Amino acid sequence: MAINAEVTKNEAETPVNLIRRFSKRVQGTGLIQRMRSRRYQVRIKSGNVRRKQTLKVIKRREEVAELIKLGKMLERTTRGPRRR
Repeated sequence: MAINAEVTKNEAETPVNLIRRFSKRVQGTGLIQRMRSRRYQVRIKSGNVRRKQTLKVIKRREEVAELIKLGKMLERTTRGPRRR
C-alpha cells in the first residue's frame, strides 16, 4: 500500500515553509503513527511453540518443587508487602 504525500512550492514560499507543509501532510496521512506501531509489534507464536514453552515451564516448576521438598533449594520469599 503506497501513500503519496505531494507538495508543490508556491511562488513566494521559503524552503523551510515547504518542508513544514510537507511534514504536516505526511502526519495527516497517519503513515508515521502506523510505522511506529508496527516497529515493535511482536509476531504471534505458533501453537506448537507455545505448547513447548508451556511444557518446559511446567517441567521446571515440578523440578523446583521437588528440590524444595528435598531441602536442596530454599523456598522463594517475597520482598516486602504483597501487591494485588
